Amino acid sequence: MRHICFYFQVHQPFRLRRNYRFFDIGSNHHYYDEHANRTIVQKVANKCYLPTNKVLLDLIKEYGAQFKIAFSISGTALDQFEKYSPQTIESFQRLADTGCVEFLGETYAHSLCSLKSKEEFFHQVALHTKKIKEVLGQKPKVFRNTELIYSDGIGEMVAEMGFKAQLTEGAKHILGWKSPNYLYCNARNPKLKLLLKNFSLSDDIAFRFSNRGWSQWPLTADKFVNWINELPREEEIINLFMDYETFGEHQWEHTGIFEFMRHLPGKVFANSNYNFITPSQAVEQMKPVAPIHVPHPISWADEERDLTAWLGNDLQDDAFDNLYKLEPLVRKCKAAALLKDWEYLQTSDHFYYMCTKFFSDGDVHKYFNPYETPYEAYINYMNVLSDFTLRVNDLANETTKVSDVRKKKTASAPKPVTESIGMGDL
Repeated sequence: MRHICFYFQVHQPFRLRRNYRFFDIGSNHHYYDEHANRTIVQKVANKCYLPTNKVLLDLIKEYGAQFKIAFSISGTALDQFEKYSPQTIESFQRLADTGCVEFLGETYAHSLCSLKSKEEFFHQVALHTKKIKEVLGQKPKVFRNTELIYSDGIGEMVAEMGFKAQLTEGAKHILGWKSPNYLYCNARNPKLKLLLKNFSLSDDIAFRFSNRGWSQWPLTADKFVNWINELPREEEIINLFMDYETFGEHQWEHTGIFEFMRHLPGKVFANSNYNFITPSQAVEQMKPVAPIHVPHPISWADEERDLTAWLGNDLQDDAFDNLYKLEPLVRKCKAAALLKDWEYLQTSDHFYYMCTKFFSDGDVHKYFNPYETPYEAYINYMNVLSDFTLRVNDLANETTKVSDVRKKKTASAPKPVTESIGMGDL
């Protein structure tokens, strides 16, 4: 029996106000576009989350434990669901109650902190684990880093946090002649297993499904099952990893994407020797065939499968470096609102908007970008970050002053008697 592992990424950033001006710095601490965030979350909930969750719940009711899937939901998405679309939370809770859905761990803010700060990385993963436990009743066992970013060193940290497996991209330049359709392991710590995305089959659904210029259009469930049946018999697992917004948002309902998903499990069961499996089950049932060496970070993005969608140009690197320069001071602050802003400002989307790759991948970056240019995105973000920096410095200075006062009071106070007084001392 061979396996299909379906994993869906659910993420929404807290979008910044696009008109945060220089003159707002120091006087206006309201950074987020409340209208855009509410409107977009509610729109995507109605087009994607709610109808797709219903399709999946119906499939689980029809096929029981035979049909299984996994989600990774960012903390920023959960925060927005709680504010703007509580029915979305409830629909995910109904899926969780079936026992056929696994929820994965990730960074709370869908951030790039694994590339910069081990302390912040561990902190955000712990926050996310707590949130998933509170909202969905599961403690994540498998990890999916932001944007599927992975390296040997990141995997080593993930293993240190106690996760038994991590999802990442089946990048060609890493795999070489190897197939992504096996279980692998971390090169430094073989205890951490690796599930690699089959990007060709995943992208057939996520990106090419509605492309009438594609030679394989239209994609049907029968055709897809025929493709996976043609894979070498010894290949054990097909990892289909994609954004959840594929359903109803990137691929609109009229394309037939929902019907495709409704019919796929039945066609798999009737016409193949595949079953559906969660990432945790894959790790429990399969043995890794080899370690994968990834000395430099990879991701899902663009032809290069590297970090240049988020980091690499002068705008991105300057914003990223200035943000994390604040980390030591932020750790001195206890203000809940400031700490929440610290999380939200780390979200990878802010750096994605600054991408200047306007060649083969440029249209993709512009499609998901609310700004006219990456320079506008950079200026807006840096204005917000400047105000945030002033707040951090003010609070850190207040904390230092309070600490100094306490030290002085302690130093001037009479020392307590720590030894018993004998009669001869009187």
